[in-house]
Amino acid sequence: MAYSVIIHIAGEPSVVGEIEELPKNTDTIITISNPRLRDGKDVHYIEPNVTKVIWPLNKVALIEILESEEEESLIGFVRE
Repeated sequence: MAYSVIIHIAGEPSVVGEIEELPKNTDTIITISNPRLRDGKDVHYIEPNVTKVIWPLNKVALIEILESEEEESLIGFVRE
């Protein structure tokens, strides 16, 4: 199952992409598929035809995991 994430890299704009599995405590890199800016535009320092990028985790300040559409439809608010 792929996870949609927002990667916050120190000194750079946030990058959105997909990862196959969440990083473990022992991991030193993270592989992002389909990297793009939050507004969907290309990342200025990555070539337009690149589909995967490997970043060292020591450059990553924060990883946000986005809710998938399946999870969103399973859990909802109940009004009585």
